[in-house]
Amino acid sequence: METAVVGNSTRYYVMAVTPTRLYSFTGIGSLETVFTSYSDRAIHFMELPGEIPNSELHFFIKQRRAKHFGWLSGSGIYHGELNFGAQHSSTSGDENFVENKGFFDYSKLGDSGTKPRSFALSEFHFLLLIGDKIKVVNRISQQMVEELVVDNTPETSRGIIGLCNDASTGLFYAYDESSIFQISTSDEGRDMWQVYLDMNHYAAALSHCRNPFQRDQVYLVQADAAFAAKEYYIAASFYAKMNYILSFEEISLKFISIGEQDALRTFLLRRLDNLTKDDKMQITMISTWATELYLDKINRLLLEDSTGTTTNSVAEPNSSEYRSIVNEFRAFLSDSKDVLDEATTMRLLESYGRVDELVYFAGLKEQFEIVVHHYIQQGEARKALEVLQQRNVPVDLVYKFAPDLIMLDAYETVESWMMVRNKLNPGKLIPAMMRYVSEPHAKNETHEVIKYLEFYVKDLENKDPGVHNLLLSLYAKKEDESQLLQFLDTKFGKGQTNGPEFFYDPKYALRLCLKEKRMRACVRIYSMMSMHEEAVALALKVDLELAKAEADKVEDDEELRKKLWLKVAKHVIEQEKGVKRENIKKAIEFLSETNNLLKIEDILPFFPDFVLIDDFKEEICKSLKDYNSQIELLKQEMDDATRGADNIRSDIGALAQRYTVIDREQDCGVCRRKILTVGGLHQVGRSYTSVGNMAPFYVFPCGHAFHANCLIGHVTRCSSQAHAERILDLQKRLSLMDRKAAKDNGSNVNGESIMSTTPVDKLRSQLDDAVASECPFCGDLMIKEISQPFILPEESDEKASWEIKPQPMPQKILPMTMSI
Repeated sequence: METAVVGNSTRYYVMAVTPTRLYSFTGIGSLETVFTSYSDRAIHFMELPGEIPNSELHFFIKQRRAKHFGWLSGSGIYHGELNFGAQHSSTSGDENFVENKGFFDYSKLGDSGTKPRSFALSEFHFLLLIGDKIKVVNRISQQMVEELVVDNTPETSRGIIGLCNDASTGLFYAYDESSIFQISTSDEGRDMWQVYLDMNHYAAALSHCRNPFQRDQVYLVQADAAFAAKEYYIAASFYAKMNYILSFEEISLKFISIGEQDALRTFLLRRLDNLTKDDKMQITMISTWATELYLDKINRLLLEDSTGTTTNSVAEPNSSEYRSIVNEFRAFLSDSKDVLDEATTMRLLESYGRVDELVYFAGLKEQFEIVVHHYIQQGEARKALEVLQQRNVPVDLVYKFAPDLIMLDAYETVESWMMVRNKLNPGKLIPAMMRYVSEPHAKNETHEVIKYLEFYVKDLENKDPGVHNLLLSLYAKKEDESQLLQFLDTKFGKGQTNGPEFFYDPKYALRLCLKEKRMRACVRIYSMMSMHEEAVALALKVDLELAKAEADKVEDDEELRKKLWLKVAKHVIEQEKGVKRENIKKAIEFLSETNNLLKIEDILPFFPDFVLIDDFKEEICKSLKDYNSQIELLKQEMDDATRGADNIRSDIGALAQRYTVIDREQDCGVCRRKILTVGGLHQVGRSYTSVGNMAPFYVFPCGHAFHANCLIGHVTRCSSQAHAERILDLQKRLSLMDRKAAKDNGSNVNGESIMSTTPVDKLRSQLDDAVASECPFCGDLMIKEISQPFILPEESDEKASWEIKPQPMPQKILPMTMSI
């Protein structure tokens, strides 16, 4: 009995035998349910003729599961494999769990039909007890492989009674009335591959092979059988799997000797599949040979086709076999591109005239130059451009083939250039574009080079002067001047810091426009180059209104602007010279257009000597009125200046009487002592005017007051080194001048100098400006002190003296008493 779990329930499998029948029962539930279910359905059994008193049912058990069974019946041994859970069902609904059934007839034992008294079952053999002999029969081939004789049975014994086995250890036992004999098996499956091979069960034989040599023998039998049956493709597949018995050369010669090139190619391809990556040389050689066989096959198909030839100039045959082999060859090239030798393969393809495959292989090997060159020769610009648009194609190839491609298909070429945007350098494409420009084009045809340059200049904001110059030259050659003028007016560098407004060469543009007689463009270029006189002079030859506009562009130079307008006026007057009186009036009306920049006296020299005054009367009167207004305005400005001078003199006189009141308790902002301190400690020099015995001091409008010495010391300490040195230098010079005055003239009781005070006052004024130009507490000096550290570098010793350092704790040794 065996069980198997089916879903949430258990299925039982039961086998039972009688001397003539083998019963099988199966069902879900309990054992009682299984047997009860057969009350209303047929019982499954196998009946064999003949009777035997010792009918036996044995199983081979592996991993606690029965794998196959054997039934010792009257006519032979009925055996089969067990597949529990199989979905093969009988018509009655019972599950049929017996597969690969077989029957062993006793007649094959050669003992005149003697039936075994007992038997045992191993994985591959039957152990049959016949008399005192144990015969071992292979279960698969049904051939007897060994005969065991038990000769140490006691004389009193009636011989071996039966056989049994221990499934857990795989041992077999023979027993009589008083003894047990152990029968051991040793690797009973070692020759099963040969058994299956003799029976032509190749798959089973391979599954039981133990080493490569055994597998090679199986493959050899299969290959030879297929070769004899002229199934050469199958034979080639099996020969390719062999590694030891037959050499590569022997197998290849077998196919060459019979002219089977296709089978040989199949053998080579299968052999490639079985080689490892370490066999690099062999892989390359076999792949190259397979390539040549493919080419030979393609040529043979071309020869066999009545409409095809071996050249590529004639259309190739459209047979399915030809297309299939070409596609297969291309797939082989794609798979083997890394192992095929590039130069050898290309020579083979070239020698067989397979240009398409040569281009295909060149693409696989990233030889894009060959591929593009081929497509250009074939006139297939779009395919060539598709190759060049691949990511791993060097950009230098785009520049190299640009001249040929733009002549072949200008539209597609320019579109591909525009598609990659900034990846191309348009400067390197100029030779190709110049080649396109040199060719004649229809009047209404879209100029592809102009289209590309406009895209690169306007959309991608290119700054290359060569590109801008080329675009300008193409505009200059067009009859319509509007695009050229628009290009000149566009400021491509607008928005850049300190950058140019245009990137083309204005001198080159001017020469080009003069050559092409684009005068309006020349006027624009002159104006951009700030050559306004030349611009106006040329504009007067083209259009008077253009000249007026150019003259009006000058705004920051009034003199130049007037000069330009005089040129225009002279042109207008000379143009009207010798005409009627009404024309002279029109010339005079020109003055109103200058916005009062020109007067009648400016243009009078341009008129003829004999002109009636009546024609200028109104303008002369108007000019005189303007002069009178200007004189009155100047008189008013002079009066205002006189009054201002008087006010300044009054302010200067008032400054001499300026004073401020100081509280007697006012402190110095630096030393915190009283400002009105009496004593000589604060004298800084004889040049200061003293009031009694008080020290000199400074008072600022903000209310802060400082002793002169304190202020000088504070400013010197907080200012830069250069400023401090200047203050000290002024002090030194003042001191020297004081001592010199005392030596030459002596001194009075108050210590005042009797020398001329002009140099001293000048130095003191400079010292005042250096130290007292602003209050040190309210001005920039205080703001700059924000960046100074609280602790200066020279105060590091003072800082270190305030650090709190941890005091080392003295170690205290405690006595320890240990009691035992």
